[in-house]
Amino acid sequence: MKRFLIIFALLISCSSVQAENEYLTQDILETYQEGEIALVDDDDTLIDGLNMFGEHMELTSPKDEELETPDDIEDELKLFSTMGKTKYTKEETIVGKILKSKIIRTDIPSFLLKDELTFDFNKGPIKEIELYGGHRGSLASIFKSHNYTTEYSDLTTEFGFMGKSRNDKIDFRLSILPIVKHGNYLENMWGDIYIVDNHIKHHKILIGRSRGQVGIEGGSSAYTLPFINRSQIARNFGNLRTTAVKLIGNFEYADYSLSLGSSGRYLTSGMPGLDFIGWVNIKPFGSKDGKLGRLTIGGGLNSGHNRFNYNVGTVYIGYKHKKLWTNFEASIADGYNGGAALSSKKAGGFAYTLGWKVKPYLQLIGRIDNFDPDRSVSHNCKTEYTAGINWFIKGQALRFVINYVFSKNQNAHDSHKIILGTQILL
Repeated sequence: MKRFLIIFALLISCSSVQAENEYLTQDILETYQEGEIALVDDDDTLIDGLNMFGEHMELTSPKDEELETPDDIEDELKLFSTMGKTKYTKEETIVGKILKSKIIRTDIPSFLLKDELTFDFNKGPIKEIELYGGHRGSLASIFKSHNYTTEYSDLTTEFGFMGKSRNDKIDFRLSILPIVKHGNYLENMWGDIYIVDNHIKHHKILIGRSRGQVGIEGGSSAYTLPFINRSQIARNFGNLRTTAVKLIGNFEYADYSLSLGSSGRYLTSGMPGLDFIGWVNIKPFGSKDGKLGRLTIGGGLNSGHNRFNYNVGTVYIGYKHKKLWTNFEASIADGYNGGAALSSKKAGGFAYTLGWKVKPYLQLIGRIDNFDPDRSVSHNCKTEYTAGINWFIKGQALRFVINYVFSKNQNAHDSHKIILGTQILL
């Protein structure tokens, strides 16, 4: 009897150890590990990664992914958190990798040749460098009173590189815009040239030339815009690059960006005056998307001097829940220094956007967009009504867009546009 009890105890012990090991193994397989990139097959489309501050993000399904919305400040800095080669389980050709890749995130740019253009270094201060290139173009049919024209526009052509230091505390980026439409080539060819310090928790310090956060859409990456063109307030007051020092903070219920630098918008501008750009977002439901969706309330100021003083104030509210995405942004300016022009006029406007993601790869969008170029002059407003479809073939890496735009002008003829847009990121 005693022997039987000993044998029975050993069997129970072995069984418990085996079960514990099985659960431990399963837990390791199902738990996100640092540096891991989840691979997907045709039946399971999980995605993972890090946020722009290097914090782990939970694995999400396509249904959860629909909660993603491109209304974060300094959204182009998210690119650094996605650097690194994908761990493929078997050898694939370049074409095979592209065809089998499942890119469903649309809040960040993705690149089709990411693995082939990423280079790791075993020694030295640099950990890795990723080369990239991108092109956005549009073909527009424009219908005006007794007039019809067709034109092709090179919206963005860019190539460059970004990289990380070995200790992951320094990021850097340089980009070139080789196609210059007008002006001095040496002034207009430069895109981003900056370094980012990540030593302070929840913060980044950026030094160099980068996009200015004048409004949410005005400061967004060109590769994550929902429409082919920015709203009128975004392209007049924002859509600029500035040489400055930025302090960027990100917390669960708020994030902000404070920038101080030159009011010159070119690399060769020198210091015609100081320029301040500040933006604060409040996230009442927190930074993690939940049952209540994601609500963002923000506001900012661009103030400076370049031959004259200028001030632009902007407010923003955005909400995303499941397949619904909507936002409202309004600006008022007493002079402005945006990407379109430097002007001393008192201007203002607003844009309201509504979107519905029918599928993770298909989105319906609409926008009403008003701009008053001079508030001291009556009957000179321009209102644009835009409806469109986004087809994300490979996320933002390969995308087709169609927009219909009706422009109603108080002091000019109305017009209609049908615009076909393409985007490819390598």
